Amino acid sequence: MKKYIGCDLGGTNLRAAIVDVETGRVLNQKSISTLARKGHDAVMKRMADLFLQIIQSSGMQRDEIGGIGIGVPGVLDLEKGEVLFLPNLAGNWPHVPLSDTITRLTGLPTTLLNDVRAITYGEWAFGAGRGVDTVAVFAIGTGIGGGLVLNGQLHLGIGGTGGELGHTTIDFNGPRCGCGNYGCVEAYASGPAIAAMGLKAVTQGLTTCIADLCENDLNRITPELIARAAQQGDEIARDIFERAGLYLGIAAANMCVAIGPRRIIIGGGVANAGDLLLDPIRRTIKSRVTVMPVEQVEVVQSQLGNNAGVIGVACWAARHS
Repeated sequence: MKKYIGCDLGGTNLRAAIVDVETGRVLNQKSISTLARKGHDAVMKRMADLFLQIIQSSGMQRDEIGGIGIGVPGVLDLEKGEVLFLPNLAGNWPHVPLSDTITRLTGLPTTLLNDVRAITYGEWAFGAGRGVDTVAVFAIGTGIGGGLVLNGQLHLGIGGTGGELGHTTIDFNGPRCGCGNYGCVEAYASGPAIAAMGLKAVTQGLTTCIADLCENDLNRITPELIARAAQQGDEIARDIFERAGLYLGIAAANMCVAIGPRRIIIGGGVANAGDLLLDPIRRTIKSRVTVMPVEQVEVVQSQLGNNAGVIGVACWAARHS
């Protein structure tokens, strides 16, 4: 069985790895700066060079690689292999023929997938979703990405846009989200939203050790720092995670009644808070869902960490080569 390359196209870094798609094992990986400000042509050339470098450093021949999969943080035309819109990269990449360009530069067939759909596929195939047929994934970082596997199939929807769980509405009177809608769960429970709750608590003068942990440098308040405060018994910090878990729990409850997932997987950097975040999600689901057997739905933390995306998109490329 040929090996495949998986790549995570990030605003800051390009991560690529050779993956054994039968076991999910990452065999060889490398990360370099994206240098997105240089424009899409320069970034695509860097990507192609990176792929050829990891093949060379692995000691494998190019014809031992079955193809390349790229996880892209934006809107794609999967049929054409084009990027339509990348919100976090310079120039936004309108109608950039990423798939054809990488194929031309490397000589290897190239498949695209949204980055969180790639994480979803990886976690389902080899991580926290193994062994079940239907999962919903919330990836919580700068925003909230999402993905669905329904009856053993990655759900793509129209043009690959299905599964944007971070943009489900949890309050129709809520604040405006970066996507243009109002009251999305992303506006309430993303990393920046959690950090903003900590900042507000400190500036209001509430009794919390968050200020001490950041040495009164409010720019250093992050979800990780608030989680540290909560683990030290800080009530304000614990309450922040209770609220974030409530908001995510409402979105997860909506998934329960819509698709009946066996597992809800919480990933992204914020998920490192563990049960601080997962327990209020579980409680919220149990208190709100009555029309399906919610006690059979597991809420679990993702397992593959930073490798989920490259594993998932390499497996996706293998399936479509």
